[in-house]
Amino acid sequence: MGKLLDTRLRHEYDPAYSDRERELIRKQLNEAIRAEGLDRALYVAPLDAILNWARLGSLWPMTFGLACCAIEMMAASASKYDIDRFGAGAFRATPRQADVMIVAGTVTYKMAPRVKRLFEQMPEPRYVIAMGACVLGGGPYSLHGYHVVKGVDKIVPVDIYVPGCPPRPETLLEALMRLQEKLRSEHILASRVGLYPDPLGRSPIDERFCPQKETRTS
Repeated sequence: MGKLLDTRLRHEYDPAYSDRERELIRKQLNEAIRAEGLDRALYVAPLDAILNWARLGSLWPMTFGLACCAIEMMAASASKYDIDRFGAGAFRATPRQADVMIVAGTVTYKMAPRVKRLFEQMPEPRYVIAMGACVLGGGPYSLHGYHVVKGVDKIVPVDIYVPGCPPRPETLLEALMRLQEKLRSEHILASRVGLYPDPLGRSPIDERFCPQKETRTS
């Protein structure tokens, strides 16, 4: 085993440890773990891994399409591409049973409040995939389309961006696998005990679309 060279330990020990030396090493290691705040992480990390493993294979998208990119989303769920191989084929008709919102198509200013309302009705943790050039930045309507929102991330936080006009079904499957990789790195239980302040790492929302707080005047 060699010698222990940890600078936090006050002594170096020979490979042949006595019972008293092993007990001293165990106490010093426990003190170092508690000093780093890792004692709680050792308990919640395996539970987070189990939850993430179950969640990444059971993502339920919402039955939701706005324009022509929704045709590619339908093709991805058909028999040729079979999005159900990744556990994401159970498209739900209500946002209260959905985990993923795939924004497929042009978002107009008339539709933007409805998109935001549907997102707010989804339970946490919830994710958004922006699919298509129109959703990312307006697409062909970016210059003269006064009625088109120049990016859906102005109204809802986006996790995965899918470029293309329209993107192929394989691109949507790639975005789903990228979302699964993001789920593997999340720490939901650890964030509840204060070890990870921002586990999701989502994009900021435009303040213009956030509800204003009411101020009382005396």
